[in-house]
Amino acid sequence: MSNVSLSDLHLTTLPEATLSPHRYDIDWLRTLALGLLIVYHVVMSFQPWGYLFGFPQNEQSLVNLWIPMALINVWRIPILFAISGMGVWFALKRRSWQQLLQDRALRILLPFGFGIFFINPIVAYAAMIYYDTDPYYLPGQFHLWFLGNIFVYVLLLLPMLMAIKKWPDNAVLGWLRLLVQLPGGILLFALPLMVEAWLVNPADFVTYAETAHGFWLGLVCFLTGFLFVSLQDTFWHALTEVRALAAAFALIMYLVRLFHFQFQGVPNGLIALESMLWMLAILGFGAIYLNRPSRALGYLSTAVYPVYIVHMPVQFLLALVILPLPLAAVLKLLLLLAGTLGASLLLYEVLLKRIRWIRPLFGMKTTPR
Repeated sequence: MSNVSLSDLHLTTLPEATLSPHRYDIDWLRTLALGLLIVYHVVMSFQPWGYLFGFPQNEQSLVNLWIPMALINVWRIPILFAISGMGVWFALKRRSWQQLLQDRALRILLPFGFGIFFINPIVAYAAMIYYDTDPYYLPGQFHLWFLGNIFVYVLLLLPMLMAIKKWPDNAVLGWLRLLVQLPGGILLFALPLMVEAWLVNPADFVTYAETAHGFWLGLVCFLTGFLFVSLQDTFWHALTEVRALAAAFALIMYLVRLFHFQFQGVPNGLIALESMLWMLAILGFGAIYLNRPSRALGYLSTAVYPVYIVHMPVQFLLALVILPLPLAAVLKLLLLLAGTLGASLLLYEVLLKRIRWIRPLFGMKTTPR
């Protein structure tokens, strides 16, 4: 597994459709989700509201790109939290609570703190230069905000997680196993997300970063992911059976948002339901088609975490050069995306993974595997 909190994903028993000593599908989905976040951040520079979130904004917008981005937006962060919860369950299978906290402190808290004070001030500096304001040192969470949330979730839920580990046949899990074995019963896991959206009632469901809604939604998704894999075979069987139905209803709900609501004034409860449906569909199809090893996965699952950490300063610095160029917006988008991915991977290859003392600062073990 990779060097982020979503590591050590091992199962002792698996359903026939997902038989494997290692959850390669979860590795793939974590890698793809973080990769999509990089694409999402690049697209933000080509939206007319990008400046509101501190992104260097291109003079010509590509508003139509928001149509596919709006589909991704409702599940891109929730699925990261759910997979993080899954990762903690797998890690606890062969770790004590002390070892878990030590591992998460090294793999999450250390890169999070380093990023706040040494990586993200570069992001802020580039934005200040782009908007012609007097630059100053500005630390902040920025694109790493969810790492802090994950570490807090581990601390808050640790007694409950350890109790589930100690008593795997407890009444709560027994009831949940019965629930997910009902036809479509697994879809009821959308209710906690809908309740959170109703209670917190955010102005916009997809405002996750550094908000109360992002914190509580992340907590719900993190615990849901942990409970999912705690059900083991029962969960994986139910997931693969419901994947097509979940995908169909999720697509219908997205089309309703697009054509009926035009992405305006959609009830948060409906978006929460759509979010869970997408997650179930993605996890279900992933369990069928992605649960196999590959050399590409071996490389990407290790590289994606440090690449994600450094991509934002790389993107903002490249934007200083690319966005003022007299080129078509589409061409600048492609240049910025290719440059961000290419330069970030180059940094990983020539520097981050090769210097022993730097590796932990970017969530990697001191000694490479």
